[in-house]
Amino acid sequence: MPMSWLGYSWKVFVVLFMGGWYLFAGVPALAQGVGNSKLQGAHGDRSAFPKTCRACHRGMSMKISGEEAVCLQCHGDSQDRQLMISRGYLRSTRGGAVVDIDDQLRKPYNHPVLSVRGVHQGLETLPEEVSNAARHSECVDCHEPHVVEKDRPFRGISGRRIGNFMADIDKEYELCYKCHSSSANLPSRATNKHAEFKTTNPSFHPVEGEGRSQYVISLKEPYNEREDTPGDISVITCGSCHGNDDPNGPRGPHGSSYAGLLVQNYEMEDLRPESPYAYALCYNCHDRASILGNESFSYHALHILGNPATNELGTSCFVCHDAHGSTKYQHLIRFDEDVVSPNEDDKLEYRATGVASRHGSCLLNCHDVEHNPKSY
Repeated sequence: MPMSWLGYSWKVFVVLFMGGWYLFAGVPALAQGVGNSKLQGAHGDRSAFPKTCRACHRGMSMKISGEEAVCLQCHGDSQDRQLMISRGYLRSTRGGAVVDIDDQLRKPYNHPVLSVRGVHQGLETLPEEVSNAARHSECVDCHEPHVVEKDRPFRGISGRRIGNFMADIDKEYELCYKCHSSSANLPSRATNKHAEFKTTNPSFHPVEGEGRSQYVISLKEPYNEREDTPGDISVITCGSCHGNDDPNGPRGPHGSSYAGLLVQNYEMEDLRPESPYAYALCYNCHDRASILGNESFSYHALHILGNPATNELGTSCFVCHDAHGSTKYQHLIRFDEDVVSPNEDDKLEYRATGVASRHGSCLLNCHDVEHNPKSY
């Protein structure tokens, strides 16, 4: 006898077995009608998945091998995909449209989908509230496979707090914050990204909203401080910097050849030669000629290029700037204390003067050069 509960259609069976009556609830079948169906979006397209649920749910495969193994049968290499096509689970005409995520997850810098398995729980709470909980990022932490759509990859994922309720995520950064904000077990050198991107900070890259500064001289078109004309980009996303380093490959922060899971190279170590490649990530939005021409800061070139007269190499943008945001200073100033130390008066700070970055002073010691203060 069928029963309807939470959009499912259940079949209940009463069976006489060894002298007793036993009640069994069968596996839920999808209720009829799109409005009540659990399976929607890309995976609900019968032209691509003619066997619908059975394309993923077969026996105990997920319990045994984890859901990522099931996902990668279609989202892995072409050989696995052809096997799914030959078994009738995936249409051959659509197989070519499915990209290889497995290859991305095997890049040097990745979300640890393949290396940390079997710790995801369906009803777990994220960010982790237990300091010794195992950190992980399995496919279903970022994608709800029953409703996911190509252009809405995190559709159906909850985690955006509205009062006492958790709503579905609407923006990409809300998804990232589930693990990269106030999680109780952040790695030792990790920081709360939500705290860094807050629009109440003195400075921040414009992810949650447009930036505070109206004088970012080095910005390249179509980037602009404000969306003044159609086509202006005044707000970026986490994916603007983090994701696949191959622009022609699958989108998303699955894996990259660059440290930090970045889309382009960004040297973060001290004493490195400057080049378009060294700071390609920064130069994607900020004009290199403007930076090295000291348009926004009169000593940019000296810091980045170093001093050719003494054969001293320059220092990374990372030494003075936090690419996410600064909770203390304007202009994304946050000193890397592995390189920068307090001056002889035990001061380590930046003091801005005026509304633009052309004037200010630093009190610190860097490369044995005393700033007490260095004004410009």
